[in-house]
Amino acid sequence: MKVARSSFYLRRALWIFVAWVVFAMGIFFYDYITLKSQDALPASYNLKSAFIAYLIVAVSAGVIGGTLTVNLMEYWLRKYRFWVALVLIVCIYTLVSIFVGALGSLYIRSAQMELSMFDASVLRELPSFFGKTIFIKNYVVWLVLVLLTLIFLMVNDRFGPGVFPEYLKGKYFHPKKEQRIFMFSDIKDATAIAEQLGEGRYFHFLKDFFKTISPAIEMHRGAVYQYVGDEIVVTWKMKTASFNQNSLLCFYEMLRLVHEKAAYFEGVYGFQPHFKTGYHCGPTVVGELGVMKREIAFSGDTLNTAARIQGKCNDLGVSVLASESFVTSLGQLPQGILEVPLGPHLLKGKQQALVLHTFRNEN
Repeated sequence: MKVARSSFYLRRALWIFVAWVVFAMGIFFYDYITLKSQDALPASYNLKSAFIAYLIVAVSAGVIGGTLTVNLMEYWLRKYRFWVALVLIVCIYTLVSIFVGALGSLYIRSAQMELSMFDASVLRELPSFFGKTIFIKNYVVWLVLVLLTLIFLMVNDRFGPGVFPEYLKGKYFHPKKEQRIFMFSDIKDATAIAEQLGEGRYFHFLKDFFKTISPAIEMHRGAVYQYVGDEIVVTWKMKTASFNQNSLLCFYEMLRLVHEKAAYFEGVYGFQPHFKTGYHCGPTVVGELGVMKREIAFSGDTLNTAARIQGKCNDLGVSVLASESFVTSLGQLPQGILEVPLGPHLLKGKQQALVLHTFRNEN
């Protein structure tokens, strides 16, 4: 799990690094072409030195921003009130800007003076750099870039992995048919737990539960479609059998994570959460829905059937149920997981019985 989460953050850090370096190089060449076209380049201007200095700034900003500050800033936005997070973000950004700007300035001056970057003569000229127009301009431009990156990451979290870019491209402006897997999971005996905990503590109980299982969804490349009370709906695009297996492996990883935090839940709330899960797959229609509040919504019988399958878990005394079409989509089951057929069952609101299966994990 830690490896998977590290992989996720490394991929995101790499994406930010590449995007920021490309952005910085774009600014550099734009400024150079503009100044050259207006014959405004200083006589002492050296393209090679200026390019290397800007590259140092871009790479440093990409590495620090991608691996540290953006993840830290995003964490602050989730943990603190917005204005508190904003003050912290500006403070840490200012410190990083001073450090990165200093590297670029020292390189330029050392090249011009033909001395070491850390020679006393070069260092003495550093304080004056922070009052120059170029530093102030870069400070503002990069601050806007950092805030836009954070906004993009937060909105991407809101829509789910990979969905926001498709939303920007207008992919779902007109409804489209997609083959998808849906997983409906909710907490067992949620009503009784809510009555004992009270509204406030029960809300925190749900928040901790969803926080606990989220890494499993992230690890297995699922997208959260909805939170409805104590229920979570996760979806995957149907692809190859090996990819589709992520959906089932997600359930067992969720079980493991909840078991891992059992002592915490018992100590804080007096309950260890247990949940039941239903799977179904098939055609669904997806598109933008709403006027005052727009969102990407799914509709179709596949969702309704998945919800009905999950609701049958209590009747059959199992924690996980799946349709035959879902089992077929997995191909050969992951090692150690066995499929147990339960035969045809009539689901609520359905006229025809559906063959259901459960699973047994022998790992």
